[in-house]
Amino acid sequence: MIVDTHLHLIYRGQLSYPWLAGVPPLDADFTYDTYLHEARRLGISATLHMEVDVAEGDIEAETAMIERLAATDGSQLAGAIAACRPESADFPAYLERVLGNRFVRGFRRVLHVMPDDFSEGALFRENIRRLSGTGLVFDICVLPHQLEKAAALADLAPDVSFVLDHCGIPDIKSGGFDVWKGPMAEIARRPNVTVKLSGLPAYGAENWTLEDLKPYFTHVAENFGFDRMVWGSDWPVCTLGGGLSTWVGATHALLSGVSLEEKARVLSRNALKLWSI
Repeated sequence: MIVDTHLHLIYRGQLSYPWLAGVPPLDADFTYDTYLHEARRLGISATLHMEVDVAEGDIEAETAMIERLAATDGSQLAGAIAACRPESADFPAYLERVLGNRFVRGFRRVLHVMPDDFSEGALFRENIRRLSGTGLVFDICVLPHQLEKAAALADLAPDVSFVLDHCGIPDIKSGGFDVWKGPMAEIARRPNVTVKLSGLPAYGAENWTLEDLKPYFTHVAENFGFDRMVWGSDWPVCTLGGGLSTWVGATHALLSGVSLEEKARVLSRNALKLWSI
């Protein structure tokens, strides 16, 4: 069983995605039917939808769209990680609305494309603290040089579970291991941070190999262990690095040296527990 904790769906006729214009290979519709056809063949049996940084006015419409897809026959969508704006004074009211919707399992605010000090604003931090006691998980997406900021967010609310997306976005293509490894080891010291094994193929060279990924996986495993690691496809972004089947195959290869119990934790059990799926 595989639980995919990081699926993006793109329906340009229903929602606005301002950032797509800058990424031509992804500026297309990526539908749930297309994903599900391949996912079933790979053993993926439950999925969380990850927000796709839609226009701010479409945030709640995106969640509603995913809920409708989850209600269709044969759907494996188990919940949504919704977009949010902790920097906004409207966040408390939004949070209250979300708390009434059990389909939403957590939040994400994209930070890797924002100024480095974006998460240090007083209102942003105050609103992150509001997650205490809610049971909502907060996904963090930052660049290696922003990992220190991410660790500070985790320290703000030690009872909140944070998930570090894409192994901290290492620059595998340019050999960025040394810049990334120290901050990753430091953020791993926070017991409320789980790492997401996702995104790596998109950050490698066009002709990346398993050997390119191994040092990054090994460092993550050594610092987070297998109790604080979950898996995500990052579809359709993973199509930039070979596609869903390629990433699932590489994942099995990376995990080939671990016990069956540890592999099951990474691929499903940790996610089931963390997001109460």
